[in-house]
Amino acid sequence: MENITSVNNNHIKELCKLKEKKYRDNTNKYLIEGEHLIYEAYKEGILIEVLPLIGDDFSMDSRITFISKEVMKKLSSTDSIPNVIGVCSKKEEGAIGNKLLILEDIQDPGNLGTIIRSSLAFGIDTIVLSTKTVDLYNPKVIRSTQGMMFHINIIVRDLIPFIKDLKSNNYTIYGTKVDNGINVKDIEKKDKYALIIGNEGNGMSSEIELLCDKNLYIAIDNRVESLNAAVAASILLYEMRNK
Repeated sequence: MENITSVNNNHIKELCKLKEKKYRDNTNKYLIEGEHLIYEAYKEGILIEVLPLIGDDFSMDSRITFISKEVMKKLSSTDSIPNVIGVCSKKEEGAIGNKLLILEDIQDPGNLGTIIRSSLAFGIDTIVLSTKTVDLYNPKVIRSTQGMMFHINIIVRDLIPFIKDLKSNNYTIYGTKVDNGINVKDIEKKDKYALIIGNEGNGMSSEIELLCDKNLYIAIDNRVESLNAAVAASILLYEMRNK
């Protein structure tokens, strides 16, 4: 086990680069912070290295490099530094399954994290992110998933050709729009489906809307114009699971 006290250490410099998306994409690695995320990543077998504070009694069957508070502060993306940081590898893609959630250009990291947690809770096989959705490995997204992102298949796709391919394979495509929509409580159970959640401000694009077989909505008090994207997604997923 090694102790590193200098922020100018070459290994630390390389890890710091992972705070930028382009380096995460180039290396297929990213940083996580805190013991809870460390243990969740370890359970999934994607943990490469653990960097606890010098003097901490942290123990794990993984590569461990102890670091000083100054180095921890350099690596951390939060104001109050954690006692441990981990380096993870991105998961390989799995089979997409029959129950999909498609996210078109979701921008808020907290929304994406909440949606990921709800997707795992309510039986989604794969989450499909558009190329313009906030980066899955953004530190705020990672924290808001509470480690649940490690346990579900998440892929990035150009949505239009992907949805067209789903339709040719007999998936029912559900959009989310009140106009000409069906109350989610009234839909019939489908074995293969994809639910689309649109951008927080603009909803689904017109091109995506044209590919939907049906639109779903949630009945709410008419004094409320709309629901937060993550809240709406969670309710829809709950209702669809219980069909």
